[in-house]
Amino acid sequence: MRLLLRRVRVFAEGRLSGPQDVFLRDGVIAAIGQHLPLEANAEERAFADEAWLMPGWLDVGAQVGEPGYEHREDLYSAAQAAAAGGFTAIAPFPNTLPVVDNKGAVAFVLHKTADAPVHFYPIGALSVGAAGKDLAELYDMHSAGAVAFSDGNQPVQDAGLLLRALQYAQAFGGLVLDWPFHKGLAGGGQMHEGLVSTRLGMRGIPPLAEEVAVQRSLSILEYTGGRLHLHLLSSAKSVALVRAAKAAGLPVTASVAVLNLCFTDETLADFDSLWKVLPPLRDESHRQALLEGVADGTIDFLCTHHTPWHIEAKQLEFPYAEAGAIGLETAFALCRTYLADALPPETLVEKWALAPRRVLGLPAPEIKVGAPAELALFAPNQEWTLTEQDLRSRSANTPLLGQRLRGQPIGIISRGQALWR
Repeated sequence: MRLLLRRVRVFAEGRLSGPQDVFLRDGVIAAIGQHLPLEANAEERAFADEAWLMPGWLDVGAQVGEPGYEHREDLYSAAQAAAAGGFTAIAPFPNTLPVVDNKGAVAFVLHKTADAPVHFYPIGALSVGAAGKDLAELYDMHSAGAVAFSDGNQPVQDAGLLLRALQYAQAFGGLVLDWPFHKGLAGGGQMHEGLVSTRLGMRGIPPLAEEVAVQRSLSILEYTGGRLHLHLLSSAKSVALVRAAKAAGLPVTASVAVLNLCFTDETLADFDSLWKVLPPLRDESHRQALLEGVADGTIDFLCTHHTPWHIEAKQLEFPYAEAGAIGLETAFALCRTYLADALPPETLVEKWALAPRRVLGLPAPEIKVGAPAELALFAPNQEWTLTEQDLRSRSANTPLLGQRLRGQPIGIISRGQALWR
């Protein structure tokens, strides 16, 4: 591949440059500068409007259905959806059928995606079958290429299991991802417990269901040591607990789903099941606390919480619909439409490209001459309306359909390939 990008703003050395040309040859950044010559047999792409060239983004915890749930999402469609969103890598959760809970399953994901334009970094299950009982073979999965361990969309209820996992993973520096969610305290709730749930007559999920689980996990970490990541925070007190734990020197990191940064429980006023997600969208005070956590570094990175569902699982009365929304294709647009002041370009790169890799222990892409090209191109001011034709996922369960958005990915360059939206 020989590709010349003209008039792009390059993110390097912690900031966006002025318009420059970037030449890519055989998957490597060959030159960066002004008015670069066009080599023979090279493709040229020029951008009249502002275009940002950033290190490729990485999404942690996307749900990929293959094997077993290919009707929702398979590895190919997940790669296409990720590329359409500016992601050059995803670390998928293990909740497939069978579950990714052994070295053979990890090898399957890596082998099946070896030629994909997007890197796949499998997350192995913490317990056998993600059933929350018996510890899975963590070291075998680590040796096969798993980058972390989690039961994914099955939050760990057994404190003893979490304790044993943190102790065992220390032998090889393994990372444990915990979604802090106490099912007993959630009590079958449908949305955030507050004024809106009371007004709508819906059973609520109190922030306590998360906060108790956060405190439990931090207390276990303090006892065991190890590496713990708290995934999908949604509560103000959860942020405060993690902030205090970091100040005390505990080796903990945290993340938040972008939908929880952009929207509140007010969006559920019409009982639209497409807005039904877990953790639930909470009220404005919690949203502001999450934004403060992102700003001060308490929350290390953002994620899409991409959860594809077939149409029959979402087009139901609200209490019977499954929770979750797809999000790979729309993450950049959400950040530009609703969070542009809170997430300037430098913060976008940190929270979507650099910090996720740092937490997972992966090398971060660099934009410099001689570096492998793992890049994403974005049109930050492009206005567009999301339609089903824009989606590459096999599922269409997003509440953003029909919405006017600002900011659109242009394409990615990764593994010696260029994919344009």
